[in-house]
Amino acid sequence: MDIAGEAARHIVTGAAGYPLSWEADIVLADGATAHLRPITRDDAVRLVDFYGRVSQRSKYHRFFAPYPVLSDRDVERFTSVDHDRRVALVVLSGDDLIAVGRYDRTGEDTAEVAFLVEDAHQRRGVGSVLLEHLAQAARERGVARFVADVLPANESMIRVFREAGYTVSGSVEDGVLALGFDIHPTASSLEVTRSREHRAEARSVQRLLTPWSVAVIGAVRSPDATPEAPPDHAMQAVVAHLVGGGFTGWVCTVGAVVGAPVGVPAYASLDEVPGEVDLAVVTAPLSALVDLVPGCARRGVRGLVVVSADRDGHHDDERARDHDLVQLARAHGMRVVGPDSLGVVNTAPHVSLNASLAPMPRRGRIGCFAESAALGTVLLAQAQARGLGLSTFVSAGERADVSGNDMLQYWSEDRATDVVVLSLESLGNPRKFGRIARRLSRSKPLVALRSSRSAGTSPVGAGELRELPPAAVDAVFRQAGVIRVDTVADLLDVATVLAAQPLPSGRRVAIMGNSAALARLAADTAADAGLDVVGTPRDLGRGAGAADFAAALAGCLDDPVVDAIVVVHALEAGSVTPAPESTDAAIAGVVAAAAARAAKPVLSTFAGGPGAPPGSVSSSGTPERPVRALGHVAAYAQWRSRDPGVVPELPDADVEGAQRLVAAALAEHPGGVPLAGERLRSLLGCYGVTALPVERVATAAEAIAAAERFGWDVVLKATAAHLRQRPDLAAVWRSIGDAPTMAQAWSALTATAGPPEVAGYVVQPMAPPGVPVSLAAWDDPAYGPVMSFGLSGVAGDLLGDLAYRTPPLTDRDAAEMVRGVRAAPLLFGYRGGARADVGALEALLLRLSRLVDDLPQVAECSLDPVLAAPAELAVLGATARLAPPPLRAGDYARRMGGA
Repeated sequence: MDIAGEAARHIVTGAAGYPLSWEADIVLADGATAHLRPITRDDAVRLVDFYGRVSQRSKYHRFFAPYPVLSDRDVERFTSVDHDRRVALVVLSGDDLIAVGRYDRTGEDTAEVAFLVEDAHQRRGVGSVLLEHLAQAARERGVARFVADVLPANESMIRVFREAGYTVSGSVEDGVLALGFDIHPTASSLEVTRSREHRAEARSVQRLLTPWSVAVIGAVRSPDATPEAPPDHAMQAVVAHLVGGGFTGWVCTVGAVVGAPVGVPAYASLDEVPGEVDLAVVTAPLSALVDLVPGCARRGVRGLVVVSADRDGHHDDERARDHDLVQLARAHGMRVVGPDSLGVVNTAPHVSLNASLAPMPRRGRIGCFAESAALGTVLLAQAQARGLGLSTFVSAGERADVSGNDMLQYWSEDRATDVVVLSLESLGNPRKFGRIARRLSRSKPLVALRSSRSAGTSPVGAGELRELPPAAVDAVFRQAGVIRVDTVADLLDVATVLAAQPLPSGRRVAIMGNSAALARLAADTAADAGLDVVGTPRDLGRGAGAADFAAALAGCLDDPVVDAIVVVHALEAGSVTPAPESTDAAIAGVVAAAAARAAKPVLSTFAGGPGAPPGSVSSSGTPERPVRALGHVAAYAQWRSRDPGVVPELPDADVEGAQRLVAAALAEHPGGVPLAGERLRSLLGCYGVTALPVERVATAAEAIAAAERFGWDVVLKATAAHLRQRPDLAAVWRSIGDAPTMAQAWSALTATAGPPEVAGYVVQPMAPPGVPVSLAAWDDPAYGPVMSFGLSGVAGDLLGDLAYRTPPLTDRDAAEMVRGVRAAPLLFGYRGGARADVGALEALLLRLSRLVDDLPQVAECSLDPVLAAPAELAVLGATARLAPPPLRAGDYARRMGGA
């Protein structure tokens, strides 16, 4: 599918038109970070130094002739740009300029592009990310095509152009290869960008989790500190866990600290540390962090894990401090975990890293991410108590930099991780989360504990929060294949099943046990969890022994109509010395042996005894929790096995026309504006959505005139928000065919609904009768773009009978939305009624999805009501609101999220 660029993107500018929104922190192919921004006159010295480090060969490839030094005139010309016809972007590592890319217009919508990368930084993906950002800047300025003259020997530059996903044409003239390509984003170029982003971000996390040397930087003791000054307990804990966890690398401490751990090398400053340091764990006060970053850069530090949490309650100051820290660290090639992080853990034998404040967890196949350090402590302790093993653990704390999205990128590639669990307080970049989660969930289960079903805390600058209903939050996660749970116990129950059991092939579950009461409870819970109980729960009797359980299990395992088995067991009441074959241990052994060889999940609950062996079955005492966990797992297995559908092409969509319309509206109203009238009809028309014309009227004479222009057979209706969908007020008069009837309608409506200035009367052509439905899309600050579908009217509003998804919708998503509301039978001929054109409804959902996905400036868009008739649809009402899109990491050019 062609994905529209950001030509209509709102450009944030600073002094002298400097485009602030073009600045970006980027992750390079090797996982290191750098900073990209427009060039300025202040870069003159940096440019000269950079050019002096570039080889003669690279200079020749750039200028087609020997060009050993830049003259003062060259420097002036290269650093003086207008950010429109002449644009230049630079990439900096620390304070050093390592690459420059530029374009110069050669026509109204054509520009010549070129870039130069310092030799020491070539093959790090610098050229490809420069091209992405130059193309995005060019689209925003109305450029549609890049051209470039390249020497055939300049293989690296040719490769950057050809591997960008664009359709590149070329010809050789006088020994020079003339290349050209349109820069409108395509499915291919977007896929290239996302694939590179994925690999780079995965690599950046891998660098954090596989260090060979760790420096723990503690609180610096001032010269006048008293001998009784408290020791740095956090440093002591981290060092103890690093050493005690068997870290395979080298550990040292840094800082003149009180109570520094004994047995590891200690240095007063980073400059005294011999050799390079891969990872720095900071327990020093946050106020000292900015001063520490340059020293870390000199020692080659690739990542900072900040466990410090000396917050003073001044929220804005804390945000600013975190931002400054992250910007400085990224500029020097580092990622930041924290502040207020519990730490990071990698249980892989060749690393055995426990750079955290918690004991080393068991080794296993579960990757765990927690924002809150406190909740991370609980998760680690509970996992240890259950015998659950982890591959890796990261606590993000305040999540100033490294986020859940980064970890999902890493776990997608990590062969040591089979199951991913997340404890989330917010989604950060929701569009990106949904995209990555959908990809990851196709191969690895993803279980998420969301601290609240509401939208939570909105990002800075997001404005007023619009709270999503619980059903919408669940749908957003479910569409991405994420198993969403409400409690820590549920999170670990589901993880236990996924880590130790195969996925079920369906929802059919057999229940057996020696307690009829527990079996009935299990069956009731199964029904609530969306499972289908096969037959009736099988009661083996109170005296059933291991052999009885083994025989019953064998029968269920061989039964093709059984997808999963739940075993419930309780000691006979009053039994003090049960027969050996009836003990929990004996029966647990039978169940565990069956689970180990079964191709379907076998879960159990052991009430009154020690339970089954850890990791083989779920044994929580009563059946509710393991059965609920099975319900989650079965729903995930069903999602994973189904065809996800495709995002259809819309060849008739006028994307560029829509972008121009949106850009013009935001140019007039930079802070945002509602769309109405012809402008709204034009925007919808760009995506093939035709709304019935409507005219607002203030008098009966105006209503008659409007009806005559429409050719009569019209409706007169009130549109004020307080009157819509009021069953106690007749706010619509239909089938008006002449002036006297219109006069009568006007008199009646103004008497009941109020005068025109209150009721907001409009005249509109009549539409064929049909089922009124409502389609809506909006950008939620915490969850990103969300769409809803339901019947229009009081019932849908009061009962919350709405289906939700996130764009872009596939054809399957659209079909499920239409069929996912409880009132859906009304669309399919309920009780002899007319069957609506459901295919047209699905197509309308897909068009609205494409509109809001292409145009992030559309903050809200609603089609309500839409009459779904047997042979056609009629869009009777439409509203939309434009706003500058949130400055999140974009799809069209890689950029890291804000601190």
